[in-house]
Amino acid sequence: MPPMKASRISQRLSARIAQLLTIACMTGCHNQSHPSAELASLSTPDVPRGHNYSTQFPKSEKPIYEDGNWVVGRRGGSSLREGGHFWRLGRLWGDVQTNPGIAYGVDEPTEYGDPTAILTGVWQPDQTVSAAVRINRLPTGTCCHEVELRLRTTIFLHRITGYEAYCSVMPTYPYCHIARWNGPNGSYWNIEAKTPKTYVSNGDVLKATVTGMNPVVITLFKNGEQIAKASDTGAAGGGFGAFGPWVSGSPGIGFYDEHDNNWKDFGFSSFSATDNSVPAGLTPRDPETDNSLILR
Repeated sequence: MPPMKASRISQRLSARIAQLLTIACMTGCHNQSHPSAELASLSTPDVPRGHNYSTQFPKSEKPIYEDGNWVVGRRGGSSLREGGHFWRLGRLWGDVQTNPGIAYGVDEPTEYGDPTAILTGVWQPDQTVSAAVRINRLPTGTCCHEVELRLRTTIFLHRITGYEAYCSVMPTYPYCHIARWNGPNGSYWNIEAKTPKTYVSNGDVLKATVTGMNPVVITLFKNGEQIAKASDTGAAGGGFGAFGPWVSGSPGIGFYDEHDNNWKDFGFSSFSATDNSVPAGLTPRDPETDNSLILR
């Protein structure tokens, strides 16, 4: 057999070396990590993304909207059968409006149709809300004029459920309460263990928290001091049947003015809410800079 040319020998050697490398890789290379896989393994694991919303009500809006972050009482719809009045077009709950530096009620279409506004989005059940009280002119006359913090609140058609921590703004009628909203218009129950004889003034800060599933525990603070606490198991009370306990919903605000329409006299100058779902050691995202926190 004639001798092979050097070029053919080189080709066969190259082929043989490639074959051996392939076999070696099949038995060992699969244990080696690709650099991109190693980087992926070092990435931060998924964690619950906490809501952290705050506002000083910079715009004039009727009703409050703030780029889609709020829904208002009108979402509860209208119904004469459910307690709405013909001359109010059957509306059941009022709305909240804003001028720069204040949020306040629009109107109260039924006796217990408190102007209501809650944040959009799906919130975790453990929530903290706080708001600074603004009094432009002290209400006078008879009871009642109130500012309200809402927790785990949901607006359905002809129903609003959730919890409300509220205080009078009138020195002549001092009180604060924690109430469970059962759903139907006018159906609520003050569930605090002890009713504090106090009211809020201009600049006071109200804060309320809600935790637990059954019982649900709601705590109310005034200027950092606890003034009321309530526990809800869904039992019947206040002249109504068993409702709740409510384990989901959004934070928000509301107002009450039983005897006049001077809504601009009192309200909130700022508001903040968090659902406490950010794990310890992590900084909550700022809604002003993190577009992923815009609630729709």
